[in-house]
Amino acid sequence: MSDKESEKEGEHGTGHIIQSLGVNLLIAAIKAVAAYFTKSGAMLAEALHSFSDCGNQILLLVGVRQAKRPPDASHPLGYGRALYFWSFMVAMMLFTGGGLFSIYEGYEKVTHPETVEHVWLGMVILGVSLVLEGGATISNIRELNKRRGKRPFFAYLGQTKDSDLVVVFGENSAAVFGLTLAMIALGLAYLTKDGRWDGAGSMAIGLVLVLVAVFLATKVKSLLLGEAADPEIEEAARKSALEFPELKRVLNCVTLQQGPSEVFVSIKLSFHDDLTIRQVCDVINSFEAKLRARVPEVRWIFVEPDIDRAERDKSDPPPPMPAQEGDE
Repeated sequence: MSDKESEKEGEHGTGHIIQSLGVNLLIAAIKAVAAYFTKSGAMLAEALHSFSDCGNQILLLVGVRQAKRPPDASHPLGYGRALYFWSFMVAMMLFTGGGLFSIYEGYEKVTHPETVEHVWLGMVILGVSLVLEGGATISNIRELNKRRGKRPFFAYLGQTKDSDLVVVFGENSAAVFGLTLAMIALGLAYLTKDGRWDGAGSMAIGLVLVLVAVFLATKVKSLLLGEAADPEIEEAARKSALEFPELKRVLNCVTLQQGPSEVFVSIKLSFHDDLTIRQVCDVINSFEAKLRARVPEVRWIFVEPDIDRAERDKSDPPPPMPAQEGDE
């Protein structure tokens, strides 16, 4: 395996998922204790959010493991899209287990308000949680910056095929925003002696989770249905082909993302007419080797030799005129 391939494989490891899982397990336990003592709906919503995140990250680890399975007779192009399926399930869990339940809990607290207790304990725990979640989010952003290269940050979020990293970033950023909302809601409930502020905070946290879940589901749905690879990969395929003097031009090129680091390429090429079949095969093999060396994530390449349609129309004789009545 080349150094470039090793680097690419390392980039798509599970370290960022495991780190977030450990942090969320600790934070979820602390928030649950705080929710019990403070009787805060916003705190309970945050505890549920963190427990939901733990389950989500376990699902992502399952997806990464399944995506690494080698191709077989039933799945000749491999299992790379398994990660997209589990990422979509994470978005659904975030929507229902985190978002909708937090909104429901907040509604109950607004319609049946309760006085929050031990507010200082809740504030301390929320502050510690914010520091931990903030650290995990910063680590996540650093990983995103390594992968995005020179592309703008938010443009990369919309274009990247690394669904696992985008999901973890969405969870962590939502957690930081949710913790901030929980601290504001708890503080207002204490200062005004009105428990409805606490319920409003829970509903706001739920709304944030729903919005993040919708964004993640939309992004992963496109990958799950079959999304074209990055434009740079098609450009590399066309550039590699045109470096062979035996080729006239690239007639068509289709790319498909099969997983975070697995790409399918189908390309139709026009060859010079004086080449033998053996020479055409040699050019195709050399082209495949060059493209894989240039873009290691290209795993499957299908090359179809063909004649340019314009040339075909010139060389084909005109169709015979239809016979007229009375012609012998």
